[in-house]
Amino acid sequence: MKRKETHLGKIVRNGRVLILAMDQGMEHGPKDFNQKNINPEYVCDIACKGGFTGFAIQKGIAKLYKENYSGKVPLVLKLNGRTNIVPKDEAYSPPVASVKEAVDLGADAIGYTIYVGSPMEAQMFKEFGAIEREAHDYGLACVVWSYPRGKYVPDEKSPEMVAYAARVALELGADVVKINYPGSIDAMKWVVASAGRCKVISAGGSKQPEAEFLQKVKDIMAGGACGLAVGRNVWQHDDPLRMTNEIKKIVFG
Repeated sequence: MKRKETHLGKIVRNGRVLILAMDQGMEHGPKDFNQKNINPEYVCDIACKGGFTGFAIQKGIAKLYKENYSGKVPLVLKLNGRTNIVPKDEAYSPPVASVKEAVDLGADAIGYTIYVGSPMEAQMFKEFGAIEREAHDYGLACVVWSYPRGKYVPDEKSPEMVAYAARVALELGADVVKINYPGSIDAMKWVVASAGRCKVISAGGSKQPEAEFLQKVKDIMAGGACGLAVGRNVWQHDDPLRMTNEIKKIVFG
């Protein structure tokens, strides 16, 4: 297959990335939802109206709710996933969807989680290697959730570990790497330097008070990141679209 130009421009706007993530249903379980946002239609509506550059979901949501988002927001299809039941010491996220499924669903990018330092690291590297080649052959961008995790990782959110994870994503061929915020502007600058030409976005993390979260977004951007992948701090908010606009002012402003 002749390699196509990667559709990175579909999920990047003016050099910035702002992805709405809703893979928490698999990763964390229903505990992250209430009676309103447990309905995928509710979150799809936020993704479409919020002006996000991407919408990260698993294939079940992508297939069954396609009419709710297709053509309105770029799709980032997660190709692997795990539950929160399996112990972190043995962290592994197996493939659950294919690049062909992503193409058939009209995805502009694929998302893939790699746990750097896990006992299953070699297996995840091998699986992503094949996925990266195929995704880029189809012209899909590769967004890697790169998290240090497992029994060999003493502190998965230390600046050293986060920078290592960002570098691994660059070396493996990711176009965008999603990392956990390393705790300070200076630490974020080192993470961004470690990632080279791979664009760095930060996870939003668990729900935080609004002012505290927006300050974190400011620090993330001041550290040189190109944006965020945010979920709970938007769709758990009482006014998700207002919160989205506050985040956009920082990311795109």
